[in-house]
Amino acid sequence: MIRMLSGTSLAAVLAAQPKLLNSVTARHLHGSYDVAVVGAGIVGLATARELILRHPSLSFVLLEKEKELSAHQSGHNSGVIHSGIYYTPGSLKARLCVRGATLAYEYCEKKGLPYKRCGKLIVALEQEEVPRLKALYERGLQNKVRDLSIVDAKGIREREPYCRGIMALDSPYTGIVDWRLVALTYGKDFEEAGGTVVTEYEVDDIAVAKESPAGSSEGLKYPIAIRDTKGNEVRCRYVLTCGGLYSDRLSQISGCSPEPRIVPFRGDYLVLKPEKHYLVKGNIYPVPDPRFPFLGVHFTPRMDGSVWLGPNAVLAFKREGYKVYDFNLRDFADALSFRGLQRLVMKNISYGIGEMYRGIYINAQVKILQKYIPELSLSDVLRGPAGVRAQALDRDGNLVDDFVFDGGVGDVGSRVLHVRNAPSPAATSSLAIAEMIADEVESRFTL
Repeated sequence: MIRMLSGTSLAAVLAAQPKLLNSVTARHLHGSYDVAVVGAGIVGLATARELILRHPSLSFVLLEKEKELSAHQSGHNSGVIHSGIYYTPGSLKARLCVRGATLAYEYCEKKGLPYKRCGKLIVALEQEEVPRLKALYERGLQNKVRDLSIVDAKGIREREPYCRGIMALDSPYTGIVDWRLVALTYGKDFEEAGGTVVTEYEVDDIAVAKESPAGSSEGLKYPIAIRDTKGNEVRCRYVLTCGGLYSDRLSQISGCSPEPRIVPFRGDYLVLKPEKHYLVKGNIYPVPDPRFPFLGVHFTPRMDGSVWLGPNAVLAFKREGYKVYDFNLRDFADALSFRGLQRLVMKNISYGIGEMYRGIYINAQVKILQKYIPELSLSDVLRGPAGVRAQALDRDGNLVDDFVFDGGVGDVGSRVLHVRNAPSPAATSSLAIAEMIADEVESRFTL
């Protein structure tokens, strides 16, 4: 199924969407609010939208350090609407992904946003992968993923004529969408409901105010002061942070534990040359190998007609470092000195070296891709974009694969909720995650 825009282009929509109704910069900020949401990635935007729709009589402000919304993870992901196959049955991730996918399709239909239900094949190349593939199928059924089926080599060719494999899991409910466009639309909904978006506001401190704002006769009705790096201040009753790549640092401001720590992993993509787009119709994924921490390279069509191949997964030397040579001393030192990353590296050293090698020598990555599409050649690909994943790690080197909420200590802790970790697939699950976070806010705070 394809839902496309008629009479207008995607580029035109993207150009129009960021022009939010009530956006202000920190230079023009004034006033106090019932609730402040910090972080305008897709989770922060979806949650701010959900909260204001539930509580239209309250005042809300959304604070974002960049000039634009959804500038990082939400704007640099693969664009897949996941169906919920991979996750442990009964887990929060599984439930949120399955519900989130349904809500995402419904939202795109309601808002007229373009998407394509192009499907996904998880392809087994070797006989040893077949048991894992069948286990994925059973897991998907338990998670109530729609329309799953197992297909043989002939079925693979019928769906992907240039793909080769001995068996595959077919997930026709998997789709693609421009998640940044979706996120910006959440922001527009938030503003149309009366919320205020403040850009260029990099939060530096969250504290209990010692006195009421100048000129205010309301006393300490708004007891929390949120200050940015330029000395600006927002007053509010309650704070919710959805900091993504900086979620651990934001939470430590109010006295939370430094763990789990966010470690940035960059994923570098290749892109298929336009004349070779015919080689790929939908998403083509490998069977996950439980020995390795990340999924591995795959084929991903995009809403703009391009096809991304990859990504690899290597340590980024900067939390928002999308280029190989991007470097931040604090980010680099924080990552390398963390015991959790050291243990992860030691447990996966050969895998990590392989990922770095394939990032440098793209012919090595192409050789893996050729196992799925033999007609692919090195001359068919170019270096493409990159994304950075906010991977939460514990001190034992384990990937933190579930949601982590925290408040902090003292008087601040009773009025602050930090979303410490919103694991992938956060974009697909964003509306369902927003419901869960809003429930958590309502259980902790008297709105």
